[in-house]
Amino acid sequence: MAQVLEFKLPDLGEGLTEAEIVRWLVNVGDVVAIDQPVVEVETAKAMVEVPCPYGGVVTARFGEEGTELPVGAPLLTVAVGGADPSAAVPAATVTAATAAAANAEAAESSEHSGNVLVGYGTAGPAARRRRVRHDNPAAGAGRAPASAAAPVKAQATPAPVVAAPVKPVALEGPVPVISPLVRRLARDKGLDLREVRGSGPDGLILRVDVERAVAAAERPAVAVAPAPVAVSGAGAGERIPLRGVRGAVADKLSRSRTEIPDATCWVDADATELMAARAAMNAAGGTKISLLALLARICTHALARYPELNSTVDTAAREIVRLPSVHLGFAAQTERGLVVPVVRDAGARTAESLTAEFARLTESARQGTLTPADLTGGTFTLNNYGVFGVDGSTPIINHPEAAMLGVGRIIPKPWVHEGELAVRQVVQLSLTFDHRVCDGGTAGGFLRYVADCVEHPAVLLRTL
Repeated sequence: MAQVLEFKLPDLGEGLTEAEIVRWLVNVGDVVAIDQPVVEVETAKAMVEVPCPYGGVVTARFGEEGTELPVGAPLLTVAVGGADPSAAVPAATVTAATAAAANAEAAESSEHSGNVLVGYGTAGPAARRRRVRHDNPAAGAGRAPASAAAPVKAQATPAPVVAAPVKPVALEGPVPVISPLVRRLARDKGLDLREVRGSGPDGLILRVDVERAVAAAERPAVAVAPAPVAVSGAGAGERIPLRGVRGAVADKLSRSRTEIPDATCWVDADATELMAARAAMNAAGGTKISLLALLARICTHALARYPELNSTVDTAAREIVRLPSVHLGFAAQTERGLVVPVVRDAGARTAESLTAEFARLTESARQGTLTPADLTGGTFTLNNYGVFGVDGSTPIINHPEAAMLGVGRIIPKPWVHEGELAVRQVVQLSLTFDHRVCDGGTAGGFLRYVADCVEHPAVLLRTL
């Protein structure tokens, strides 16, 4: 007899709590093989194809394209094994599924792959909780209500997904929260999660529930919620949802500005000798060294001298955590929005290695193939916004890092060189730093060292 297994949205990377369904790759009634990609989702970090650990017939999908699902929410169900898989397949799909299931049985050797999916991967058979779904509503009368997104069954016209009624959270027992970020947000706001009504599947408390509760608590008691404003006509404007990468960027930047007491200092530097040094390196043959790689080398050595800036603040423990390695993020603008790929162990890499890694990650960013691992774990960010034709900026720190170095464009400018006015290649360097981890003296020392290396690359050789 066929068994219907539920495949839940796995954790797709470090700390990610939700993902948006971009495109379904299978329909209800389709036969899927083990580890076959079934859906393309967009997380706050990257576009990811999610493979299914089961082989069989797809009996239900949860959520339409464009729907956001929390990690752990049902994604789809698959009828696995059995001589008559149609027994577990919705009526509308019986014909197609019956024939397809036979092929699925022949193709599969087990009901799950056990292979790593993305991030933390699939659990083994003993660790994964299974649940059999029944078509007969009476059979599930004693269970909890269905999850937020109703299964999408095969029909000529897809039925709209109807959200299940929001279930109040019980005042006793465990609080239905799976995201540590949500718990932390509630803790920081002094909010008791037992008083929050969850809008997620089975009453799961989401970030939006906490934010809504915080806003309600801060609202004056006599305040009356304003009536929805009807927007129409020429003044309505275009509304663009903040979701996916754009939403993640908005959340991170807002959190950075909310939590981090940042300050910015800047200095103009004569980059003529650095440009000449790069030209000499590339003239010698071999791999062309990028300017970003040279700036990265300077940054990592500056961080070795000023480790306060390669750190993070643990607000819960009220501790500054200095990090042992430099994992250097760099801002990259893509069609999907701003992303920050991370070069691992940048402090241990040569200029050639950095050039190659920057090139690889930049190309992956353009192709939209960066993995969550490529986009997480940064400890310091280098932002070369000079490529956009701007001279200066006040970068917002990439939370939870402690600092970011911004580099403007390098252009010819009048400059006093050796006591005389000359035309030199000038660049503005900006350092935004978390004032909790250091004072202005440390930040100024870091920035001055970077500027000295830019103006006199031999300084870097002297301090190696």
